[in-house]
Amino acid sequence: MISQLCNPDGQRILLARALRTFGYGFLSVVLAIYLARLGLDSFQIGALLTTALFGSVLLTLIFSFVADRWGRRKVLLSCAALMATSGLAFAVSDNIWLMLAASLTGTISATSGEVGPFLALEQAILPQTLIKAEQRTRLFAIYNLLGSLAGALGALFSGLVAWLVSLLFPAQDLLADRLLLILYGLLAVINIYLFARLSPAIELIVEPNLVENGKIRLSPRSKGIIYKLSALFSLDAFAGGLVVQSVVAYWFSLKFGLGLEILGPIFFAANTLSAFSFLVAERVANRIGLINTMVFTHLPSNVLLMLVPFMPNASLAVVMLLLRQALSQMDVATRQSYTMAVVQPQERVAAAGITSVARSGALAVSPIISGYALQVAALGLPFILSGALKIAYDLSLWFTFSQIKPSEEITDKPSGTPALTNSSPGSPEGIKQP
Repeated sequence: MISQLCNPDGQRILLARALRTFGYGFLSVVLAIYLARLGLDSFQIGALLTTALFGSVLLTLIFSFVADRWGRRKVLLSCAALMATSGLAFAVSDNIWLMLAASLTGTISATSGEVGPFLALEQAILPQTLIKAEQRTRLFAIYNLLGSLAGALGALFSGLVAWLVSLLFPAQDLLADRLLLILYGLLAVINIYLFARLSPAIELIVEPNLVENGKIRLSPRSKGIIYKLSALFSLDAFAGGLVVQSVVAYWFSLKFGLGLEILGPIFFAANTLSAFSFLVAERVANRIGLINTMVFTHLPSNVLLMLVPFMPNASLAVVMLLLRQALSQMDVATRQSYTMAVVQPQERVAAAGITSVARSGALAVSPIISGYALQVAALGLPFILSGALKIAYDLSLWFTFSQIKPSEEITDKPSGTPALTNSSPGSPEGIKQP
C-alpha cells in the first residue's frame, strides 16, 4: 500500500520516522526515571526536560529557514548525527552539565512524539513524494500511524528490557536504562544511512524572487494564516507539555508506585490506540473536514485527561488515560495536512518550521512547571491545567479557521451565499482565496 502512496524517498522517510519514534517510545518512558535514579530531584528533572525541548526549538528555527539553501538531505543528516551523539552522551555520563549540553541538540525526546527539526523537514518533503496529490492527508496519516505504532512498541520494549535486566542482573537498575540509551544512539545511525540514500528530488529549486535575505519569503496571505495557526498551536503544545509521556510516567510512579515493567505495557497500549486513530481521523476528515476533525475529536479527549488524577486507583486512572489517547492524536495528521494545504509548495519548509517552532517553544516551558507541581505534591494540577488550556485552544481554532477550507472541502454554494474562490494564479493548491 505504501508503495502506491509515495515514491522510494517517501518510503525511506517513513522508515526513518518509525525507527526514531521507536527510540522516542522507550526513551520517554525511561528518561525521567533514569534521571531520578542518578539522584536528580523533580525540579532538576523538569529543568532538563525543558532544556531538551528548548534545544529542539533552536534547532528547528535554524534548520527550517536554511534547509532549502543548504540542502534538505544535508540538514537531515546533521540532525541524525546530533541525535546519535546526544543519546550516547546520556548513556555514558551522569554529569548533569554534559546532559544539559546534549539536551540542547534538540534530539533528546521527553515525549513519544516528534518535536525536533526532523518533523518540519519531513513534513515539507512528504507532499513531493506523493504518487497522487489528493492523497496528502492519507500520507500524513500513515506517517503518524507508523510513528505512533513504533512509539508504542518502544514503550513496551522498555518494560521488556527492564524485566530481562532485573532477572539477569539484580540490583542493576541503571543498566537497563543505559542499554536503552545506547540503542537510541544506534537507531540514529540507521537514520543517517537512510537519509544518505535520499535522491536530489527531495530538494526544492528556489526561484530568486521568493528569497529575501537568504530566507524563503512567505506571501502576506500565508503569513497571516501561519502566524495565527502558530499562536494557537503554541497554546495546544504548552498544554500538552504539561503532560508529556515522561511526566505522566513519573506521575504514575509517584502516585501508584508503578515500575517500568507495568508502565511499558500501559504506554504501549496508549500509543497503539493513538496510532490507529490516525486512520480513523483521515476518514472522519473526508466527511466533516480537517478543522472539524481537529476540534470535535480533541474536546472529549481533554475532558478525559482532566479526569485522570481524580480516579481512586491505578486501574481507573489507566482507563481514563487510554480513552483519552484513543482520541487525543486525531488532530495531528489533519493539522499537518491543513498547514501544508494553505501555503504554496515553496513555502512549506518555512511554514512547517514556523508552526513547529511555535509548538516546540511552548512545549519547552511546560515540563519544568509540571516538575514543580509534582515536587510540591500538587499531583493533579498538570492534568487539570492541560485539559483546560486544550479546550480553550479547540474553541479558538474552530472560531478562527472553520470558514477557511482547503480546496477539496469547497462545495458549490447556492446563489447569494458567500463562497471562497480561487482568483489568484499564484495561490496554493490547497486553499481557496477570498
